[in-house]
Amino acid sequence: MITICGVAMAVLAAVLLASVGLGVIDTGQQKFAQSQQDLWVSGGPIDLQPGTVGGFRNSVVDSHRISSEISRRDDVVTAAPMIFQSVYAGRNASEFETIVGVGAPDSGELISLSAGRMFSSQDVHYANGSYDGPMTREAIIDSRTAELLDVGVNDTIHLGGTLATARQQEFTVVGISPTYSRFVGAPTVVLQPSELQEITGTTASDRASFVLIRATEGAGVKQLESNLSEAYPGYTIRTNQEQLRATLERQAVVLASGGSLLVLAVIAGVLLVMNIQLSFVFRLRESFAAITALGFSRRSLTTVVFLYTLCVGVLGGLLGSGLAVVSVRLVNAVTEALTGFEDVASLSPRLVGGGLLLAVVVSSIGGIAASLYLARHNPLDSLR
Repeated sequence: MITICGVAMAVLAAVLLASVGLGVIDTGQQKFAQSQQDLWVSGGPIDLQPGTVGGFRNSVVDSHRISSEISRRDDVVTAAPMIFQSVYAGRNASEFETIVGVGAPDSGELISLSAGRMFSSQDVHYANGSYDGPMTREAIIDSRTAELLDVGVNDTIHLGGTLATARQQEFTVVGISPTYSRFVGAPTVVLQPSELQEITGTTASDRASFVLIRATEGAGVKQLESNLSEAYPGYTIRTNQEQLRATLERQAVVLASGGSLLVLAVIAGVLLVMNIQLSFVFRLRESFAAITALGFSRRSLTTVVFLYTLCVGVLGGLLGSGLAVVSVRLVNAVTEALTGFEDVASLSPRLVGGGLLLAVVVSSIGGIAASLYLARHNPLDSLR
């Protein structure tokens, strides 16, 4: 039973770690696909800057001008800045929470609403760079922000990059949307890009996190990427897949740690099964000797020991796979409750099959080691 549990734990650890890795990649691909964009313009990674207004280092300067220039290309449908900043939010002017502010393009295609409506107008406050146009003072929040602030559609909230600014700036909640909360895994509020820049004090440099580009239907995205890279050598132009890969590369340490744990889980399972099987043979050496004295060959004994180990592997694999199914659901539920990300772990039939194969391999190695031990020692020596 201990051997079966050992194999099951190795399978559980391996399948669970692999499912998390697969889930992260699948989730990333889905999020980038849902953005309906083809290219991402960035000036580098989005770094946290504690102690600064907004808290994020956004590296695209003059983002509205760059967006306007790119939008005029024949092979581009739209190009728009996207901004991430941390903001203070509160239902009144005395109590505030820190959430993620998103300056998003005013296209309804990018935001899925669960309640309310989209913005009533375009980003008119930008006013061709003067930032003196009227502010719509409309905000779209996610359900976590609504619960955090105890507000809903048509309620007013205070927002700002500093507490002083937040006390002076009021916005009306016009919609509820989970879109960007799922993207960043935190409570969010979506504003017109220029209005987010206004309340976080970044209008002078017109900074953005990205410029999102959607190409015309049938346009060559790779060719467009190459042309824009030549036109804007100071910025990095990436496709969805390249942007996802760059995001994962910045988490190389985390991914390496997960891979190391996967390898260690397999090694630990092999060593555990091998140790238990060798102990099993050593403990029953007198019984094996008696059986040999009755006429059984050592070859038959080693075959029996190996088949026994394979049975242990299959049973352990089935138990580990069953535990993995339950564990993946538990991991997803806990992760969604803590971070807002859904389906972080993804369990596919291929992973379950791989877990069963791993169990057979682990138990086979243990069985081979036990069989070799039995074959190299004459069981009859135990009766002398």
